[in-house]
Amino acid sequence: MAALQTIRSKGKVLIAVVGLALFAFIAEEFVRSLSYSQNESRQRIGEVYGESINIQEYSKLVEEYTSVVKFTSGMTSLTDDQLTMLRDQVWQTYVNQKLIEHEAEKLGLTVTDAELQNIISTGKSPLLAQTPFRTQQGTFDANALKQFLTQYNEVVNNMDIPAESKEQYVNMYNYWQFIEKSLRHQTLAEKFQNLLTGAMLSNPIAAKMNFDARSIESDILMTAVPYTSVKDEEVKVEDADLQAKYEEMKEIFRTNQETRDIKYIDVAVKASQADKDALKAEMEGYAKALNEGGNAAKIVREAASKIPYSALPISANAFPSDIAKAIDTLKVGAQVGPYNNIADNSCNIIRLISKVELPDSVELRQIAVPGVDMEAAQKTADSIMTALQAGTHFDSIAKKYNQPGTKNWITGKDYEGQMMDENNRKFIETVTTASTGSYNKIVLDGQGVIIAQVTDRKNFINKYNAAVIKRTYDFSKETYGKAYNDFSAFLAGNPKAEDIEANAQAAGYTVQTRNSMSSAEHNVANVRRTSEALRWVFNEDTKTGDVSPLYECGDNDHMLVVILTAVNEKGYLPWNDEQVKTFLTTEVQKEKKAALLMEKMANVKSVADAAKIAGAVTDTIKHVTFGSNTFVSKVGTTEPALSGAVSTAKKGDFKAGIEGKGGVYAFQVLGQHSHETKFDEKKEMQQLTQMNMRALSTFTSELYQKANVEDKRYLFY
Repeated sequence: MAALQTIRSKGKVLIAVVGLALFAFIAEEFVRSLSYSQNESRQRIGEVYGESINIQEYSKLVEEYTSVVKFTSGMTSLTDDQLTMLRDQVWQTYVNQKLIEHEAEKLGLTVTDAELQNIISTGKSPLLAQTPFRTQQGTFDANALKQFLTQYNEVVNNMDIPAESKEQYVNMYNYWQFIEKSLRHQTLAEKFQNLLTGAMLSNPIAAKMNFDARSIESDILMTAVPYTSVKDEEVKVEDADLQAKYEEMKEIFRTNQETRDIKYIDVAVKASQADKDALKAEMEGYAKALNEGGNAAKIVREAASKIPYSALPISANAFPSDIAKAIDTLKVGAQVGPYNNIADNSCNIIRLISKVELPDSVELRQIAVPGVDMEAAQKTADSIMTALQAGTHFDSIAKKYNQPGTKNWITGKDYEGQMMDENNRKFIETVTTASTGSYNKIVLDGQGVIIAQVTDRKNFINKYNAAVIKRTYDFSKETYGKAYNDFSAFLAGNPKAEDIEANAQAAGYTVQTRNSMSSAEHNVANVRRTSEALRWVFNEDTKTGDVSPLYECGDNDHMLVVILTAVNEKGYLPWNDEQVKTFLTTEVQKEKKAALLMEKMANVKSVADAAKIAGAVTDTIKHVTFGSNTFVSKVGTTEPALSGAVSTAKKGDFKAGIEGKGGVYAFQVLGQHSHETKFDEKKEMQQLTQMNMRALSTFTSELYQKANVEDKRYLFY
């Protein structure tokens, strides 16, 4: 009871304590939730119609597509440029799928499992023809697919099957999963597009107009007064004119994503004269060693030549073009260099050791001789050679040893320019120098014995044994260090954007401009490995006028600093944007020049009268139709307005004052005729339908504008 009384006396204090504790709990949960939300936001790579995709989901799609590319191409790895292209393809595919799915959901369009199975069973989709499940005729084989899917689980769960075989099954299964998913997406897109196409119908009247537009031709005598005949100073362009033109053409200035304008200095580090002199001296030493008869392979290897020495004679085409051109002029034993090649910034030495005429294409068949060891294999090979020389048929021996013995062609492209070991060199040298019909025993050190018969030889050409040393003029560490220190000192002394622009030229640097830059461009200033600079440009904390840090980029041969000059929000570029204003000025100038020229042409009565106007040019143009834009060679542009005006005129008619893209025109119709082709209403209607379908093929760009697509991939790559 005393304890209860104590609690009552402390009630208000306890309530406050409990309240604080409860608030602390709520605050803790709020902070935790906020932290989770911020972390989730940082992982977001993009968004379509408000639906986001995070980096893990996108990476999974990229990994899936990468596996498909490797599986279908046989490549084991991709270059940086190939990966960049692949990521772009994956992103574009993902966005397009989301655009279609959004519209299809509103319309109730779906692809059922039954529909998908029917597509697979009939096998008519081009996607299915790209799978390994094909008949001998190359068509899709649904039964082969069913057999594979049935065997799949048995194979992957069988402990006795080698891991390599299981991996092949897994790769093929993953590839099929990708094809099946692509089929579903493709079918949904086709349904949506067919629905749009069905709403665009042709009719007999439009068909006849389409036929006439193409088949009725006119020959005209024309006079053009180009806009270039009026000086820009003769027309006055004011801001009000530009703004009015902007409103008229506003839609062409729409942007679907934010862009930014930058100025930058890109310092490309190059070899100094001292670097070039050092390489030249080194190359003189290699030239001397070759001239004195040193081991060519050893010298070329020690020189770190970009062109490895080939112990096999190879064709001139296997060398770079500059080397090939030089080799063709050399005699055996001759040597040239060191000499410079400006085209690839290299220093070169060439020594022609020998030249021989050999076939560039050899047909052969072979038997890999069995044996428990090399001694046993050689004995078996000797007995095979004896049997062949005694007249035993090659096919019968191949069959005896369970080998196909089929004929295959080897060409120079298969091995020239490739790194090869001694066994490969020995094999190629034997079959390229052997006579047609000969049998050859080729002992491969540590790998076995091959019996090869050369069955045909073609395309005899000169092949060369040449020692080639090609080295680029690269900068030294000292040269790069000096360039870095000089650029750093310049930036330290000119920390502001206006200072950089004012003093760059005097310091030997060039400030360049890049407007309307998109984050999807991957690189800044077309310099490789500038992802950090790209992230800085598009960082929300980067403000107009800010100067970036100094970035070391490219292939460790560039230095870059960037100035952000403008942020162009998604939507419409403003009328006074530098590029927009330039475009508008040109259009307004053309309109004002056209008005002046129209006044001059108002009272002309003939082509001859029009030709008297200053700057006028006259020409005869044949085969003018409404269905194609007339090209006026003396003005240098196509003129749809001229085509339209001519199509409404008859033979002998004269018209003047046609305002075109490149000038103002007057013409007289000299003659008119029609093609003898008979009008086919059904064919013309089909043609119009196809034209409608082509026009509708760009519908995704219209959907894109409404989807509020956000692409944040630059933050991760």
